[in-house]
Amino acid sequence: MGIWRFAVYLLLPYAIGNLIWRGLRYSEYWYRWPERFGFVTRLTGVRTLWVHAVSVGEVRSAAPLIGALVERYPKHRVVVTTMTPTGSKQVRDLFGDSVSHCYVPYDFPDAVRRFFDRVRPEVAVIAETEFWPNIFAECGRRRIPLLLVNGRVSQVSLRGYVGVPNIARAMLANADLLCAQTRVDAQRLRNLGAAEHLIHVTGNLKFDVELPARLLEEARALRGHWGRERPVWIAASTHAGEERKVLEAHAMLRERHPSLLLVLVPRHPERFQAVARSSRRRGFKVALRSRTPAALPLGTEVLVGDTMGELQRLYAAADVAFIGGSLVPHGGQNLLEACAVDVPVAFGPHMFHFEEISAMALERGAARQVHDVTGLAAAIALYLEEPELRRAAGRAAKTLVTDNRGALGRTLALVEEALRVASPAGKAARAEPRAAVGTLPRD
Repeated sequence: MGIWRFAVYLLLPYAIGNLIWRGLRYSEYWYRWPERFGFVTRLTGVRTLWVHAVSVGEVRSAAPLIGALVERYPKHRVVVTTMTPTGSKQVRDLFGDSVSHCYVPYDFPDAVRRFFDRVRPEVAVIAETEFWPNIFAECGRRRIPLLLVNGRVSQVSLRGYVGVPNIARAMLANADLLCAQTRVDAQRLRNLGAAEHLIHVTGNLKFDVELPARLLEEARALRGHWGRERPVWIAASTHAGEERKVLEAHAMLRERHPSLLLVLVPRHPERFQAVARSSRRRGFKVALRSRTPAALPLGTEVLVGDTMGELQRLYAAADVAFIGGSLVPHGGQNLLEACAVDVPVAFGPHMFHFEEISAMALERGAARQVHDVTGLAAAIALYLEEPELRRAAGRAAKTLVTDNRGALGRTLALVEEALRVASPAGKAARAEPRAAVGTLPRD
């Protein structure tokens, strides 16, 4: 840990350079820099609970937990931190003024201490795979219960952490509870040196995300604007190098389905315009979602989803979905948002960040895995040309989601236990190992 505290300051020029570079491509990165160094609004006269979710996907996954904390602990102020402006916007869209938001500080010791001095959280809840040595160490020094929720450790991440075993063990030694998505994730946490009695397999919070009340109605209206008779597929959360492959598949598909519409949604907003330009260069007639809220211009072949916060609505308006980050070695993206609205999915060979969920989807017949452009075009064509197969896959996708709910209740039970321990009466007993609260049954 001492080496990390020294080394992290060497990364300061990179951190600033990264903000500048991202700001040139997406202007929201220019704003609120002081927060990234711990200069956040000081919260006085209020008890706080801190939840960190790095970006849009993690915020949406943690949304049921955040909402439950707001409801169950009205005397506390819930502070939600993110790393990205898109995550910040998602917090505002979902929760408005019912929570406070700021950017999480970079893991510089001074910035971390400044953040804790100003926010003074009673409990720190970190979503998914956000491991920060100095933040974790500061929780330990201040005796702030540290709860990792919805934790996942991919095989790739495991290899990286194993390469620095002392740092990994030191980080996890500060945790009070480790809520793993799956038994595989739990075992990987053990391999990193986490104590057995701290690990709980609670399931994946992504299964517990509720659909907005009017989402399906809005999706039907959207599909009416696009044309109810024309087939539609969506390629969502795509990454650099992947759009080219998607557009190649779209060109192949349009030979068989001339009216086919592709809704192409890049993962990162700073790439919206570049993806639109590359789509036009390939000869497609392109429209931007932000400029066409209703009917599309005549002859539109590709609609670039350049808006924020409506991905699930776009999924629900499509016939079939391709999950990005999987035809390039990124590790895939969350496929459950598509599954929750009865939409069958296809994804590429690189799903290592979602290995268990993708395996479950394949096993249940809710998804197809492809390996190249030709395979992608074939999978989409099969779903479009076999409506009974498409509907059966959609039902399987929805059932996959409903059958695996329950992580929220188990995680909340652990959070409440952490809050009990954080109270003055509970601090004396904090060092004692906890009972297995709200854990999935073992095999």
